[in-house]
Amino acid sequence: MKYYIEVGTINKAKQDIDEICRREGFSNLTRHNFGKGGVGRFLTKLLSVISILWCLKKGDMLFLQYPMKKFYYMACSLAKMKGAKVVTVIHDLGAFRRHKLTPEGENKRLSKTDFLIVHNPTMRQYLLDHGYKGGIHCLQIFDYLSPNQPANYASPHTPWRVVYAGNLARWRNEFLYKLDPILKGWQMDLYGKGFDDKDNHCDQLCYHGFIASDDFIAKAEADFGLVWDGDSFDECTGDWGEYLRINDPHKTSFYLRAGIPVIVWKEAAMAPFIEKENVGIIVESLSQIEGRLKALSAEEYAKMRKAAIVMSQRLNEGYYIKEGLKAAEKCIR
Repeated sequence: MKYYIEVGTINKAKQDIDEICRREGFSNLTRHNFGKGGVGRFLTKLLSVISILWCLKKGDMLFLQYPMKKFYYMACSLAKMKGAKVVTVIHDLGAFRRHKLTPEGENKRLSKTDFLIVHNPTMRQYLLDHGYKGGIHCLQIFDYLSPNQPANYASPHTPWRVVYAGNLARWRNEFLYKLDPILKGWQMDLYGKGFDDKDNHCDQLCYHGFIASDDFIAKAEADFGLVWDGDSFDECTGDWGEYLRINDPHKTSFYLRAGIPVIVWKEAAMAPFIEKENVGIIVESLSQIEGRLKALSAEEYAKMRKAAIVMSQRLNEGYYIKEGLKAAEKCIR
């Protein structure tokens, strides 16, 4: 038997993986909900983890999503006690992003799993370098489920339209307020909350406000989606920028689910995958966008857009996490 513990958060990536597990016939150990408050969530997760003792048996598989506050080590230990195998997909590494753990401390936790599904080869190497010794598989990109299909529109636009969706506040993405000198031959369309529009004096920077994710997929028109973080347009800076060197941003999946090719930082861990799949372009600095777009022929862009549409369907089918689960089952059996 295959089991999972429902995450029950507002995190889209985790919710989608829960749904894919249901579709793949996994049994949910989270059968009682004690409410959405702190105490309720604690009791819900505690009972779910304790139910391992009477649900799992030798040879079963338990699938977990990491991080799993407070209960990860306990869930792994109980599953091992019952003779079951544990498979874990990583969303965030606490040691790398929030620095709440040492790499050694985090690897001690992760050593309790039999198989890891990590973001990409860079994350895999990081974990191996810090002592992880179990089975491991690279997800490559997170899936993205949506009932909607990408909008059908003529592309490319004149001028080229590049979209950025997400947190638009200065503290997170100062670079958005410095684009005026390099917005030549292309237009930046912004979707999200937190943008300080009163400081926008650039005609090529267009703020469209907030739009629900599924509506964006069905309605947004753009030639590229930008995956960038930090306070500079020359490189991705700060903790968020540094994290791009090792993780797969869910924003990338979001754009591609909308059938929109992406623009990715050259130093990002996702860059090799984007180039290999021909679903975007790679730049060292946002100042290179003008030149890259000028050099892109209509035929080259058409192939890129077609590849993005194909990937959109893969993401909606849960292709990548299902491949990870197949690799896990093959390894632990």
